[in-house]
Amino acid sequence: MCDASDFALGAALGQRKEKVFHTISYASHTLTGPQLNYTTTEKELMAMVFAFEKFRSYLIGSKVIVWTGHVTLRYLFAKKDSKPRLIMIRWILLLQEFDIEIKDKKGAENVVVDHLSKLEAENKDGEVLELFPDEMICQVNTSKVPWYADIANFVCSKWVPKHFTYQQRKKLMADSKHNYWEDPFL
Repeated sequence: MCDASDFALGAALGQRKEKVFHTISYASHTLTGPQLNYTTTEKELMAMVFAFEKFRSYLIGSKVIVWTGHVTLRYLFAKKDSKPRLIMIRWILLLQEFDIEIKDKKGAENVVVDHLSKLEAENKDGEVLELFPDEMICQVNTSKVPWYADIANFVCSKWVPKHFTYQQRKKLMADSKHNYWEDPFL
């Protein structure tokens, strides 16, 4: 399923099992720059191209049914005498490697991709916000020796730290029984 609005594209990949549609993945894309000036048909075709590029690995080599709310797309693929613009011809050529069947589905029935295509980007000017109100700098102290360092030192050189108590030495020897040294691995 795919759909387009004035500022975004939406697509959903799924499969039917026993007449029930099971979704595999969702995708949406915000239109930028000149894409905002495309006609409705161009935006709908662009949504279809976006969906096929996004889910290409799933769709190649199998029959694909595209549910769209734009009847003109079916006409573009069916009629050889249609005269689309150059960009649409390029997109149609890109889609020819797939076995596509286009079916109509009204926006009221196609609610998932209709919603995905209407998601509006919060940051429209494209600037990256580098200030965060709750920003804090945290320090990670790495001076502590990892727990396995004493075991590794004991296994390869029988060295025990001087500050270890009798109980800690016994525990170190018990823990090291399950390890052996084989150059260069422990």
